[in-house]
Amino acid sequence: MNGETQLELLLKTMKPKKNEGEFVFCKVENLDNLNLSDILMFFREEESITIILKKEIADQLNLEYSMIASWITLTVHSSLEAVGLTAAFSKALTEEEISCNVVAGFYHDHIFVATKDAQRAMIVLNKFSE
Repeated sequence: MNGETQLELLLKTMKPKKNEGEFVFCKVENLDNLNLSDILMFFREEESITIILKKEIADQLNLEYSMIASWITLTVHSSLEAVGLTAAFSKALTEEEISCNVVAGFYHDHIFVATKDAQRAMIVLNKFSE
């Protein structure tokens, strides 16, 4: 099943959902000593491996992080080939001075914002469906 590609429909039906918990981005050299079921996402970069996981797990593992984030999922099934969705919501968040880090999964787009900005980000994102 392919995801939605029409920008207007994506924006109107994206229905953001704030997931429970606090999340952090950390860097590790390898995944050997980590339980992969604890990791929300990992991406291998030239310098190291970036992982996203719950703050409480990062604290237990003594991993360093700089920002505590809330995780917002756009529940619409967006196509990986859709054009303009990320630009539209990131522009709206930028206008409210809310930084966002975006991860695109097969079915959904996921936005990480500073926890202090999460409620404002939800208001901004929900305005698209009005």
